Amino acid sequence: MDPNSDRLARILLINPNSLEATTAMMVAIAKSVAATGFDIVGATATRAPSMIVSAEALEAAAPEVEEIARAHQASSDGIIVAAFGDPGLAGIRAAIRLPAVGIGESSMLEAAEGGRRFGVATTTPLLKAKIDALPDTLGLRSCYTGTRFAEGDPSELMRDPARLRAALAGAVEVCIAQDGAEAVIIGGGPLGEAARELQPMFTVPVIAPIPSAVRRIVRLVTA
Repeated sequence: MDPNSDRLARILLINPNSLEATTAMMVAIAKSVAATGFDIVGATATRAPSMIVSAEALEAAAPEVEEIARAHQASSDGIIVAAFGDPGLAGIRAAIRLPAVGIGESSMLEAAEGGRRFGVATTTPLLKAKIDALPDTLGLRSCYTGTRFAEGDPSELMRDPARLRAALAGAVEVCIAQDGAEAVIIGGGPLGEAARELQPMFTVPVIAPIPSAVRRIVRLVTA
């Protein structure tokens, strides 16, 4: 894309979860950090659960994410996959000639800048193996200190923002105190608001994945 063009660059944010309210929240966060000249448009999966909490659901979401990307490719300049396991991202890159990023890979790349050791705090223990595999894919295994999980059922925590924030704060503390993390990612698109609220509470960087992905896709689209 020509960075001097008057047309806004259109970034498609795909929510692999099927909850429209989550898409609206993530788009609002993305717009708040997007560079001038960029517009963020959301698209929501319809065949996935309202919140993906298992490896099986994550894998099942990939085909629909790819379908959404193909359906919108003509009107988009870049794509963000807004679930932490980046479902469908590899397929999008194989099939579509547009810059595409995932919030999982983007946040890990940002967290590991300068060789910084990083951990992940999140709510979904059934996704542990998927999260643990991502640093290997990105060549960041030596920086990764592991993932810690908030205490409580993921769906119940999402219904109580104060409890969610407190539970994630506990997981962040463990990442720092026990694992030696020098930065902690809040691992999940639906956790976007909690991630921003947690950032001022810690002296180490708390990485919010949606802003990480926005910054990365802006760089790729304007390159």
